Amino acid sequence: MIRILFILAVAIAVVSTAIFGAAQDSNAVAQEETLLMATTTSTDNTGLLEYLMPVFSEKTGIDIRWISSGTGKALKLGENCDVDVLLVHAPQAEKDFVARGFGIDRRKIMYNDFVLIGPPEDPATIQGKRVSEALQTIRSSADIFVSRGDGSGTHKMERALWKSANVPTPEQELWYRQSGQGMLATINVAGELKGYTLTDRGTYIKYESSTEGNPALVVLVEGDAVLLNQYSIIPVDPKHCPRVNYDNAKALSDWLADDDAQRMIGEFRLLGKQLFTPNASR
Repeated sequence: MIRILFILAVAIAVVSTAIFGAAQDSNAVAQEETLLMATTTSTDNTGLLEYLMPVFSEKTGIDIRWISSGTGKALKLGENCDVDVLLVHAPQAEKDFVARGFGIDRRKIMYNDFVLIGPPEDPATIQGKRVSEALQTIRSSADIFVSRGDGSGTHKMERALWKSANVPTPEQELWYRQSGQGMLATINVAGELKGYTLTDRGTYIKYESSTEGNPALVVLVEGDAVLLNQYSIIPVDPKHCPRVNYDNAKALSDWLADDDAQRMIGEFRLLGKQLFTPNASR
């Protein structure tokens, strides 16, 4: 449906300035040179895409549009043939997506890490603990924890962390809140409630930069190997979606993996802090 609405919008714009036959030709060109991507809120909220994509378009002539959502919704858009390519961060869900024939040529592009954040007062006293111990402590103290609750890559990671801590996901507990929103909005909710939440570091730095150096929430738990946050690009498989623009999707994947784009990713900073580390598989 999203693809159909997008194509209709292009067609209407063309018809307004040309006869019907010319509009058909122009619409075909627009489809050929346009790429529709589903991506995570973290790549959008941080400003990374606004930094990278104009360079990609200038070098390739491909007009890229993107839809920002949780990884779960992004994968569903790919499965439904509504987008051409995905930039997401839930490795097991991505592997399942490819195994089911919906995606092809999955490629690592960059990573950062997840962190547990909370009020500086740290009422649950989790600072410096291993993430599993920190979650057990939050459960015992019943201090507020705000989950995205939206099937995103971050939500999937959070659920996996509760499980690895031998704590059933506490969805029925009064202290466990679900925002159903993107990462930046969820951080703001947690800040208002003086609660804890799990976030990717890039979005936290973006949040920190918006608070003029006085964030309501600070990083309390970090550094565990399990908190690695890998981002990968996956073109939608043209065998599953014959109308998908695979050539342009492949062009984006190749460009993000080349030296110039990888350098740009590594140089992208807020508050002098690096948000993502490039690690493309060639």
